Amino acid sequence: MKGFIALLALLIAPAAFSQAPAQPPQRIVSLDLCTDWMLALYVERERVAALSPMQRVQQPFHPAPWMKNSWPAHDGNLESIALYKPDLILTGQYAAIALREQLRRLGFRVEVLPLATTLEEVRRYERQFFAYVGLPPEHTADGPPEREHGEKRLLLLGANAIGMGRDTFENALMNHAGWRNYLTESGLVRLDLEQIALDPPNAVLWATPSGAALANAFAEHPLWRSLNPPPPRLETDYWRWQCPGPWSWGLIRELGRLKQQAEERGATAP
Repeated sequence: MKGFIALLALLIAPAAFSQAPAQPPQRIVSLDLCTDWMLALYVERERVAALSPMQRVQQPFHPAPWMKNSWPAHDGNLESIALYKPDLILTGQYAAIALREQLRRLGFRVEVLPLATTLEEVRRYERQFFAYVGLPPEHTADGPPEREHGEKRLLLLGANAIGMGRDTFENALMNHAGWRNYLTESGLVRLDLEQIALDPPNAVLWATPSGAALANAFAEHPLWRSLNPPPPRLETDYWRWQCPGPWSWGLIRELGRLKQQAEERGATAP
């Protein structure tokens, strides 16, 4: 194996360094679902050599509307990626750590985009991506203005009875849209049905894929129907929660519309 990698390095090393720094990369490879989405959304198809193996998974896993067409995808192994002779490899902060280090040792340019945990970091994430792929920063999306916080408390419910508390990216999204977070604890919070019965939220957003998995059983507990009145179930496109990115601004707008609808229902309730 070591001998093969050494031979591979000898064969591809000239290609790895052949591009002048001022020329935008022409053979880009992605190692991560989130960088897949960014490349497919912004970069000309002929400059995308291959996306991550996630493109081989069933379509419902990545239903972003611009991903409907078939994209070339590598196998996720060193040899498969090297054969594309990429002049730029993009990946997320926590994806393919060992693989990207191997690729760097072979002389490939590997750039890591940090996971955005705040809305300002989403803007930096976009600008950093555009700089890597050779696009002007003007492509950065404009975020919606922050809405004034009302009294409506939203419970963002994840799988396995986990709620999204303070100091999370999800909390930043709902606050910017004008909601108050139902949870006052920080981070991911294990939810308690008895506490919810004593003090129910104004609305619940179920932020996981639909399905009959045991992980979703908490949301179907009879207690929710016994609350008077039961908090409305809100729906958003689940794919928007999978990766922070420019689509997060659309999610904020969607949360803002849901808040306005909840307020209108409250105003007309007897």
